[in-house]
Amino acid sequence: MSISDRVIAIIAEQAVLEPSDVTPDSTLEDLGIDSLGLVESIFAIEEEFDITVPFNANEPTAGDFDISNVSAIIAGIEKLVSEKV
Repeated sequence: MSISDRVIAIIAEQAVLEPSDVTPDSTLEDLGIDSLGLVESIFAIEEEFDITVPFNANEPTAGDFDISNVSAIIAGIEKLVSEKV
């Protein structure tokens, strides 16, 4: 399973949706994910990939990690995973 598929599966689980309902252009708001769901998604992604996401739950849009849509999140995770190696 690719990084993209794994991230989409985690986001879909948090949104209580099927992975096929999560598109790259979907925003977390579109998917019904609130701030708690966002934090839970970030924790699940960190655990899945053994990485630390530079994310501040108190100021989600203030950091360098782009959470504007699913595609941006996937790109950020791919970058963090590649830097880990």
